[in-house]
Amino acid sequence: MTSTTRLTVAQALVRFLAAQHTERDGARHRLIGATWGIFGHGNVAGIGQALVEYADVMPYHQGRNEQAMVHAAVGYARQSNRLSTHAVTTSIGPGATNLVTGAALATVNHLPVLLLPGDVFATRPADPVLQQLEVPFAGDVSVNDCLRPVSRYFDRISRPEALIPAALQAMRVLTDPVDTGAVTLALPQDVQAEAYDWPEEFFAERTWTVRRPAADPGELAAAVAAVRSARRPLIVAGGGVHHSRAEEALAELASATRIPVASTQAGKGSLRWDHPQDVGGIGHTGTATADELARTADLVIGVGTRYTDFTTASGTLFGASGVRFLNLNVAAYDGHKLSGIPLIADARAGLEALTGALLPHRHRAEPAYVTEYTDDKERWEYRVDAVYEAEDIDIRPTQPQVLGVLDELVTEDDILINAAGSLPGDLHKLWRARSRDQYHVEYGYSCMGYEIPAAIGVRMAAPDRPVWALVGDGTYLMNPTEIVTAVQEGVAIKVVVLQNHGYASIGGLSASVGAERYGTAYRYRAADRTFTGAPLPVDLAANAASLGMRVLRAKTVRDLRTALAEARAADTPTCVYVETETADTVSGAPPAQAWWDVPVAETATRSSAVAAREEYDRHVAARRRHL
Repeated sequence: MTSTTRLTVAQALVRFLAAQHTERDGARHRLIGATWGIFGHGNVAGIGQALVEYADVMPYHQGRNEQAMVHAAVGYARQSNRLSTHAVTTSIGPGATNLVTGAALATVNHLPVLLLPGDVFATRPADPVLQQLEVPFAGDVSVNDCLRPVSRYFDRISRPEALIPAALQAMRVLTDPVDTGAVTLALPQDVQAEAYDWPEEFFAERTWTVRRPAADPGELAAAVAAVRSARRPLIVAGGGVHHSRAEEALAELASATRIPVASTQAGKGSLRWDHPQDVGGIGHTGTATADELARTADLVIGVGTRYTDFTTASGTLFGASGVRFLNLNVAAYDGHKLSGIPLIADARAGLEALTGALLPHRHRAEPAYVTEYTDDKERWEYRVDAVYEAEDIDIRPTQPQVLGVLDELVTEDDILINAAGSLPGDLHKLWRARSRDQYHVEYGYSCMGYEIPAAIGVRMAAPDRPVWALVGDGTYLMNPTEIVTAVQEGVAIKVVVLQNHGYASIGGLSASVGAERYGTAYRYRAADRTFTGAPLPVDLAANAASLGMRVLRAKTVRDLRTALAEARAADTPTCVYVETETADTVSGAPPAQAWWDVPVAETATRSSAVAAREEYDRHVAARRRHL
């Protein structure tokens, strides 16, 4: 007779989660390292009580905003190489819908996170209950159904026994290198508290193997032939290199063949910046070196990349006649993009196989090609030095100079986190990544408000390393609440707030598409009702201090150098606040080296929009479909 234990659904779920592990390359990891939660009537008596019941086996973190809790879990998962993540529990109603943005970010970036939103009563004793959405045409729809399109797996646990198959399927998806992303188990509040006799086998420790699928021999042979016939090959390293821990395998292939390596936002750091074959970021926010190579490449070897519009410059970058694509990707969906030659495999396994197959042929890029990109890279680094240069003087720094001062300070231990605004572009072009995981820019969803909570998750996964959240004033105002969590938990993140009085990135984009920076500045209204008056007297440093964070104000380059050094040495959450120089007369980052398609008004009366449309038509004519 099967042995059973009588527990509530919530108690059974928490106990089950505490027993799940992952394994890859012989190393074992706990799959669900902790649970984040904000409690309301939809989860306090269920999951909330269960977390108290099993506090000895399931750590709990108190959040302030549901979206931010997902960002913290995602940061933890990315830093943990997708082998470990956190769960997030919320009440019904707005607590559940606040998860949607975080869930989309996780799924777009292929990062695992388990979402446990409360739901309305399954038994419907009172209909509607507080915060219930009534849908006249469907009685089984709740606000949690908003999570379906942004989840890689979704289930609603309407009966206790349904938890068993649903929980097992959830773990399968969380640990699948192809399908992973947000996983949602919607939990009706009455079912959470309902008791059931659970088979003891449900709580046995399980280890989920994270696979490294090998390359098909036929596909590998085709890949080798493509590389050997190319005269101007270029590798594009995407986030899959990091997820697979394939950095060493990539370095071996690059060193053996001398094929240059450009990187997407997610792939930056796949090679150290000073590796001879590293040519920096690619695409709209890339370096001149990488983008010029892309324009003349006859073979583009994509490794773990989705080929987003920023990478391809909206289909205008890879312009050589007859250019082909070789796509090494664990996901067949991405491996067949751009009519490429697919090499469907784990990034590390595929790179090792490709290197091994090329070695007998002693295949190497032509010396003239190596000299070309080496010289171009050296010229680009001079440009980086020029915009980084910040003498120890009493002037307000530019944004690139802030990065330059930070560049002088950090070592390979430091981790930089960013997601939105103008910083991702500056970082992709300028930052000199010193380690495989130093560069943490979330650009799949480019979500404002990601940085601070993600930094908390990253620091939890890497407690002995300096973790920096770089945020503009627009991003800071979106989501500063988890500063309270960092203070409460003693998570010593370093937050650098760059104040430029508005949405500077979108302001620049607005100007380029004929929208004249309308509605992008944080300023008083002027007499003509536009936002062109004096800057708003908003003191973000005081705000951070009011939330419990130690704040260092830096008014000049000299102040900045001192403040960043002090923040790096701090063992408590610390903020460095700096107002950056935005005048056109001050050196800024190099402009975009490739186009990005943002449609411009086809008809307009204002001269700025007319001129912008003419420029748009010129660029869009260069777009091509790779068929």
